[in-house]
Amino acid sequence: MAFSGLGRSFVRRTSLLNMAHAFKSQARVVKRSVLPELGSFRFCSQETIRAREAASSANIGSPTIFSKIIDRSIPAEILHEDDQCLAFRDIEPQSPVHFLVIPKKIIPGISYAEDCDQQLLGHLMLTAKKVAEAENLVKGYRVVINNGVEGSQSVYHLHIHVMGGRQMEWPPG
Repeated sequence: MAFSGLGRSFVRRTSLLNMAHAFKSQARVVKRSVLPELGSFRFCSQETIRAREAASSANIGSPTIFSKIIDRSIPAEILHEDDQCLAFRDIEPQSPVHFLVIPKKIIPGISYAEDCDQQLLGHLMLTAKKVAEAENLVKGYRVVINNGVEGSQSVYHLHIHVMGGRQMEWPPG
């Protein structure tokens, strides 16, 4: 009996592995056969709901909450300002460090940027880098631009999210 010395822990571990494999197999079957029949029924995150609401009520090119931060009619914790852009802390941070970089020029989203915005777009990215350095994000950070309803854009004024201070996961969404 070659297996008699293996004991209960081996049998228990083997049983757990077999159960895990069976569960993964069943999950694949459910994903392939049941979920497609649900059609358009899906659970939506708060982010998705906000993006859909923002897209349906967006008045492209009109002032946004970010315009009010630029003109100081609403407060924000400003980290950087120059003649082209503003960086400030996100009011709903998704990481220990989370700030936004926005152009002072109203560009509704990255898909609205034009060739004449090339210098400004580069300036926004370099500003993101400089503020990240000032925030001591030496181990790394994530840079995100949400665009349009399927990109979960909730404010139609171009903005760059910079997030760091913890290990980021992949894929993000």
